[in-house]
Amino acid sequence: MSALSELNVGERGILESLDLPESVQNHLMHMGFVPGSCVHALRRAPAGDPTVYLIDGMEIALRRETAAAIHVRACTGAISAAMPTEEAPDLIEAAQ
Repeated sequence: MSALSELNVGERGILESLDLPESVQNHLMHMGFVPGSCVHALRRAPAGDPTVYLIDGMEIALRRETAAAIHVRACTGAISAAMPTEEAPDLIEAAQ
């Protein structure tokens, strides 16, 4: 298990737990940060903080100190959520 802040851009993890104040934890959980969810590190600001994560179809920027209190484990390919760019060919084909 590692901290969400340790994911490199492009890596994914399965959310295990949040060690944050209850108000912050509840806010993040309403946005999809619930145990068992796959989270993907999309991009990082030029200065290295914050990082944008994709979870449950939403892009959310978190500061390093917040992401350090969120614990993740390795995400296998079968569990990981598809990125919008990966879904595009399927959507185009379905539309035709």
